[in-house]
Amino acid sequence: MRARLIHVAVGFVAAFVVLAIADARVQVEQRASIESHPGDPRHSTSIAQRGTLLDATGVPLARSAGDRRVYAAGPALAQLVGYASNVYGESGLEAGLDSILSPAAGAQRPMLAPFVGAPPGGPGRGGDVVLTIRSDIAAVVDTALPQDIRGAAVVLDPRTGAVLAIVNRPTFDPNRLERDWKSLRDRSDAPLLDRGVSGLYPPGSTFKMVTASAALDSGTVTPDDTFTDPGYFTVGGFPIHNDEGEVTGTQTVTGAFALSSNVDFAQIGVKLGVAAFYQYLSRFGVGEPIDLTVAAERDEVPQQNTISDSELAQMAFGQGSLAVTPLRMAIVAATIADGGSLVQPQFVKQIREPGKPPLTIPPATGAQAISAETADEVRTMMEAVVRYGTGTAAALPNVTVAGKTGTATHPGGPPDAWFVCFAPAEAPRLVVAVVVENAGYGGVVSAPIARAILANALPLYPR
Repeated sequence: MRARLIHVAVGFVAAFVVLAIADARVQVEQRASIESHPGDPRHSTSIAQRGTLLDATGVPLARSAGDRRVYAAGPALAQLVGYASNVYGESGLEAGLDSILSPAAGAQRPMLAPFVGAPPGGPGRGGDVVLTIRSDIAAVVDTALPQDIRGAAVVLDPRTGAVLAIVNRPTFDPNRLERDWKSLRDRSDAPLLDRGVSGLYPPGSTFKMVTASAALDSGTVTPDDTFTDPGYFTVGGFPIHNDEGEVTGTQTVTGAFALSSNVDFAQIGVKLGVAAFYQYLSRFGVGEPIDLTVAAERDEVPQQNTISDSELAQMAFGQGSLAVTPLRMAIVAATIADGGSLVQPQFVKQIREPGKPPLTIPPATGAQAISAETADEVRTMMEAVVRYGTGTAAALPNVTVAGKTGTATHPGGPPDAWFVCFAPAEAPRLVVAVVVENAGYGGVVSAPIARAILANALPLYPR
């Protein structure tokens, strides 16, 4: 009996040693990778010590009050700012910036504590982050976007890439996350999804900004070249039409852009050719991953070697197999507004970690996607859209708006309504991209929303 007890005791000691070694391996060797994994609820176990997310003017957007997080902007920035929860982990900027916001002591080591001791002084306080986001501009966007739609609006500064607001519909109140979680998760309209950075949509005619830029920059066309639109264009046995069979007749490239002729841009796309078209997709970053603080979906672009002339013709006016995010189209417009330099979106303005001097994040510089001359030509064409073309509903008194409408067809419902613009056109301060799902014409639905955003946000952003 005694020998049996000794064997059992030895077995227990051996098992404890094995478990201690395994725990040490997990908590020491693998600690960094575990702590960096987004959405792990253990990141939020020290909510009281978690750092603060502030907007660009110093307004707290996410702060700790005891063991809960308080979100001042509420539903307006719910998906972008995200949430930090002991139960559901993190999302949005709360997840992307978790390594800074989390208390410095990080995860505890319960099994090793008897051997190595607890961190001196207990958990430290996490760092604070000043964002590029403007809560006042987000409030303007939130007011302009109807509550009963599905879609998103993105606002950024084309000079720096600073993202000023991303507002989604439908949305939710992050201050009620635990209470509402089950219904939010089960809803078919996906209120937790950040459509601004993760929603993929056919861009429709807004993509003519890319096609026009490529055709002009490569010397394939000039703004004054003419094309004839009899209401159809057949390529590879595939007929292409304008919306409702509209006929725009003979137009310059500028006129075709302003009146949004699919027939003319199908011809321009075929004339440009697959190789050049894809070269400029790459220059604009379309289909490339975006290095962001938040998780973003990559654009869907078919492989170049699979593209026929008929597919190219459709892609030239934003249809075919293309799917992009609203943020991508905002970047395209910002690149044109900034003289052809590829704009890099930025969410973080400054990092303030305990015991360290504040770290200011400078704007990133991008490669030259198109020449400044081409960017100026496309800007003039975008002004024509708002002056006499399909985007007149976006016009503002005393401010020149440059924009592009989009009515993007897709299976299973009415078209998605797009409008992408910047203003003032001669010295752009704001870029706005709006998409409303299954809503119809971009010039009718989304252009007035963009107009309201510009009208009320420009006075708040005078510099």
